[in-house]
Amino acid sequence: MKKFFTKAILALALLVALPGISRADEGMWLLNLIGKNYADMQKAGFKLTPEDIYSINQSCIKDAIVGLGNDGRYFWHFCTGEIISDQGLVSTNHHCGYGKIQEHSTVAHDYLRDGFWAYSKDQELPNPGLTASILVRVDDVTAQVLATVNDEMTEEARAEAIGKISEALVAKGKAENPGCEASVRPMFNGNQFFLFIHRIYKDVRLVGAPPSSMGKFGGDTDNWMWPRHTCDFSLFRIYTAPDGSPAPYAQENVPLKPKHHLPVSIKGIQDGDFAMVMGFPGTTDRFLTSYGLEETMNITNKLVYEIRSVKIGVLREQMAASQATRIKYASKYASCSNYWKNAHEANIALKKLDIMSVKRGIENEYREWAKGHDMKYSRALGRIQDGYAVRATYQEASQYVVEGLLSGPELPWQGFRAGRTILTANERFGQDASHMQGVYANLTKSMASFYKDYDVATEKKLIAALFKYVYENMNKNYMPEFLNEACCKFKGDWTKYAETLVDKSIFRDQATFEKFMKNPKLKTIEKDGIYLTGKAIYDAYVAINQNVPKASSDDLNRGKRDFVDGILRMNDGKKLMAPDANSTIRLTYGNVKSYRPRNAVSYDYFTTMEGVIEKEGPVGGEFEVPARLKQLYMAKDFGQYANANGELPTCFITTNDITGGNSGSPVMDANGNLIGLAFDGNSEAMSGDIDFEENLQRCICLDTRYMLWVIDKYAGAQNLIDEITIVK
Repeated sequence: MKKFFTKAILALALLVALPGISRADEGMWLLNLIGKNYADMQKAGFKLTPEDIYSINQSCIKDAIVGLGNDGRYFWHFCTGEIISDQGLVSTNHHCGYGKIQEHSTVAHDYLRDGFWAYSKDQELPNPGLTASILVRVDDVTAQVLATVNDEMTEEARAEAIGKISEALVAKGKAENPGCEASVRPMFNGNQFFLFIHRIYKDVRLVGAPPSSMGKFGGDTDNWMWPRHTCDFSLFRIYTAPDGSPAPYAQENVPLKPKHHLPVSIKGIQDGDFAMVMGFPGTTDRFLTSYGLEETMNITNKLVYEIRSVKIGVLREQMAASQATRIKYASKYASCSNYWKNAHEANIALKKLDIMSVKRGIENEYREWAKGHDMKYSRALGRIQDGYAVRATYQEASQYVVEGLLSGPELPWQGFRAGRTILTANERFGQDASHMQGVYANLTKSMASFYKDYDVATEKKLIAALFKYVYENMNKNYMPEFLNEACCKFKGDWTKYAETLVDKSIFRDQATFEKFMKNPKLKTIEKDGIYLTGKAIYDAYVAINQNVPKASSDDLNRGKRDFVDGILRMNDGKKLMAPDANSTIRLTYGNVKSYRPRNAVSYDYFTTMEGVIEKEGPVGGEFEVPARLKQLYMAKDFGQYANANGELPTCFITTNDITGGNSGSPVMDANGNLIGLAFDGNSEAMSGDIDFEENLQRCICLDTRYMLWVIDKYAGAQNLIDEITIVK
């Protein structure tokens, strides 16, 4: 493996090819520039044209790719989906739809446990706040933006100038594309800029999902692992106004008539077949220096894993004891545990693959190059090193506050936000009774949504466990004073502290809060323990981050920008380089491919349902197998979805370059047919967001044959099979 070469061989490789910057199969490529990769894609087996992927004049694959997001945050996508019918049917991962499945679940109708299927369109469930973005076009606006800045500017002046020109470009983009949203996004640490135009759909309804025992088969144990047998998919449908324009939910809305939808292939795949993924990857940091890597490993990843371990321990205990609590916290637990394991596995891979040596080797090569160029390049690494060194203790303190206090328990932050809403509104509109009634009504509705997935006993345990952990481990120089006072007053009894804090609060539960809202008194809020605790946490977070010396922050930003600019210039004329992911739509290409992760271990490129049965565990556990699935397996009732050997394929792996946000992304064959849904990466290459490992990196995908089999044979949803274009 490359990362185990001797330092001498590593240094030689650095001189020749800049590993870690641009290698085979690496790259999350902007669609409007994909023509530059066309020759490489053809060599890998691609059979279409660049215009079949991206065109502003004709329907193409981009018109079938959906960014799933939240209303008001149009350019941040938590997952990807793809349109698979001419009636706006969208497939994505089960874990992408998990939050919405959970929101619709009750003890009486437990869709998480039992699954959900709409056998007619009138049974599909609306999801207020869920949005679906489809790219209209992307334009390179680098020249316009950089024309307004220069190297003599302060970072603050530069940001202001970029903000102004970006606003103008966004306004122009929206004017030229009525009904669309626009955003200017930086690439390569602010060395390039692109304008993205999207059409945003706001009526997205739940259509179908298998039981969680299938959609999350393997749970935390199998997460980020191969081989995999998870049936990770759910189905939604985009609706529009009768005239086809985006519109909020309304009964008269009609299914979207897309410009393009992906045919779904059941032809099967072979080792070496071409595969491409298009979606909305969240963030990567491939240009991270050794100084940034040290912070990532020793502060960010370390504390995410350690602090979330405490939270996960509480949630597991509480969810196991009550079905109602399990439903309430299912989505929260899934989100918490996903990045908990990611942080842990990433550190293991970063150490094992010795990514620190790789980064230092790149930096040494960069220093040699910089000697013959502008002084700003020679200064870049020094600025970066100093910036990280100065902010280290602040970064650690901030991580404790965020993971342990802000996002650990929920009630203090929610109570502070609610209390601040009331206090601020009274300051501005206190004499306007009708306006205040509106504020109170909206707040009551918002808090009801929060309390729907809240359990007071669980919250008390979270406060006690996490506040105690932060108090015992955080640097005392940055410790929020309220923790010192609490420990002193309750003599280290954090359970008693949590019970007292919560039970005396007007935010304790929904009934208590709504009773207060019938006659809200400002003084009651100002003295409320939960409100004051939330405020203290927020103030601590702000103080920690504001106290980071501005000069060091500016140096760090400037150093990163100049370093990446230098890397681009070093690589000029060589292999193309892709910008880091930033939730904008990208395409990656590679091949279906088996791999050997370590000595004497070889992994095949696909799995079958036989592996599901082999892994079967107890009911309620991570490897539960539903009785109906087992019956169908025993009868070998696989229909047209079986492979040539009569087996039902479940998952497969490719060399595609993906990250978070790519969940649910379509995996397409050489002809643009859907063959799978990307849903995970492999643990051996969890360093991939920082350094792409071409020998180990694998994208784990749900085979479309398993998805269609579940819809057809397991769910009996012939209505959905009939509208999907199936390629045999």
